Amino acid sequence: MKIFHKRLISFVFGALLFALCLPAGAQQPKKVPRIGFLFVSSLSSNLARANAFRQGLRELGYVEGKSIVIEWRSADGKPDRLPAIASELVHLQLDALVTAGPAATGPAKQATATTPIIMAQDSDPIGNGFVASLARPGGNITGLSALSPEISGKQLELLKEIVPKLSRLAVFGISNRPGNAQALKEIELAARPLGVQLQYLDILTANDIETAFGAASKGRADAVLMLGNPVATSHRTQITAFAAKNRLAAIYDRPEFVEDGGLMTYSVSQNDLYRRAATYVYKILKGAKPADLPVEQPTKFELVINLKAAKQIGLTIPPTVLARADKVIR
Repeated sequence: MKIFHKRLISFVFGALLFALCLPAGAQQPKKVPRIGFLFVSSLSSNLARANAFRQGLRELGYVEGKSIVIEWRSADGKPDRLPAIASELVHLQLDALVTAGPAATGPAKQATATTPIIMAQDSDPIGNGFVASLARPGGNITGLSALSPEISGKQLELLKEIVPKLSRLAVFGISNRPGNAQALKEIELAARPLGVQLQYLDILTANDIETAFGAASKGRADAVLMLGNPVATSHRTQITAFAAKNRLAAIYDRPEFVEDGGLMTYSVSQNDLYRRAATYVYKILKGAKPADLPVEQPTKFELVINLKAAKQIGLTIPPTVLARADKVIR
């Protein structure tokens, strides 16, 4: 009996010791961080930006599908869908949510006051009410500002260089889009000394595209300047086709238009901003609070010209302009 008790005690003690030692010795599965990414326009139209973001993550040691999970979502150019999509993402209990512009950041802000929100770009973070200041954002939102309204005036100056007889300019945009009002003021300031008359036309839905070009033609526009517009971005091939059909020189707010047949773009490098957004993800995953991470401003700009598009409308780009291009599509 004594031997039996000794064996029983030894067995129980051994089992207890094993149980106590197991957590320390066993390799616990490492939690893979999960982030969301919310676009307004289609994912296909933002492929270059998404890849730039992935590149930024890789540079910091995060590989999608291995060491980090990314929940990609898009409203496909339909802003009214954003609140529901933002709410869906928040319920996934993300470590961070990245937003592609103010139209996406607004619904994200409404959906959560706790999940860290990273603006991949924003036309006016303070004016939009997303941050208290660039240096000390406060709250759960930080990221990158794309605010550079003076660039719109430079876009008009570029158009004047390639179309010396430019006297009437159609400006396509969204009148209630944050940042566009300030950009329009810069265009007006540049237009006065150049003697250029402006015609502002809204593109709120895909149905407005043909109407806008019709109005520009009726207004005898010599060129078109496109302000930031997710609807236009999602339908950029249609827009560049209309510009070619109407033989209008056009300058756009992002290089994807030029890659899809548009004439030119001079803009903040969005790819650079999206790559830099990965740094915010990294810092937040390491424990930083959005309120303590200053909002950074654009540092890289790019001029892209499509000579095929120029030839299609019978336009010769001056060598002085070509020499300043970061990329020329021949």
